[in-house]
Amino acid sequence: MDNSISVFLPTRKGSERVANKNTRDFCGIKGGLLYLKLQNILKLKNVNEIILSTNDPASIDVGSRFKDTRLRIIERPENLCLSETKVSDLIAYVPTCVSTDHILWLHVTTPFVGVEDYNQAIEQYFKNLNNNSFDSLLSVNKLQQFLWDNDSRQMINFDIEGGNWPRTQDLRPLYEVNHAFYINSKSNYLKYNNRVTPNLDIFVLGAIKSLDVDLEDDFLIAEAIYDRLYKV
Repeated sequence: MDNSISVFLPTRKGSERVANKNTRDFCGIKGGLLYLKLQNILKLKNVNEIILSTNDPASIDVGSRFKDTRLRIIERPENLCLSETKVSDLIAYVPTCVSTDHILWLHVTTPFVGVEDYNQAIEQYFKNLNNNSFDSLLSVNKLQQFLWDNDSRQMINFDIEGGNWPRTQDLRPLYEVNHAFYINSKSNYLKYNNRVTPNLDIFVLGAIKSLDVDLEDDFLIAEAIYDRLYKV
């Protein structure tokens, strides 16, 4: 089996909820979250190429600061960089960019997913392929809380009738997709037009690791965490 794998890292200009969230200064770091992410993933020894896919001049400037020959900066067509761009259209585009058989799609906006996490996920993915058990991998958060569905007027993960509230650790766990990363084969992208398959495995991340910078408050929280736990 060919274990060649590419990182697909998309950014775009015109972030609406957090202005310039990928490249604005983060804890005084020029190039911000994108610089940190590239610095991080370039430490992955088992990755064959890293595709920075973008239409953002600031992202191109940040990427150009790195001289690793595995890093390829590809300017993405404008129609695939709009707020209204369908994810399915971007998914269909990804296999045209990569030269390997497998794809690790990740995001700049999860700054605390580290080298060890990516390495473990890649190892789990290929182990599953060798065992013929699962053929794609998805990062998730584990939810073991009382979850209420207001449409159906019932608890999702336990029966509220009778007032027998279980301990949270005894609840049936559910899993929230956190979009930190997806791993799949190029052939599955073409077959399913999806980042994952029906036969997917999950990779659970903790609360800090899975923090996604989607709002201005998230950016401020991420800076506070970085200052407290990660800054050297």
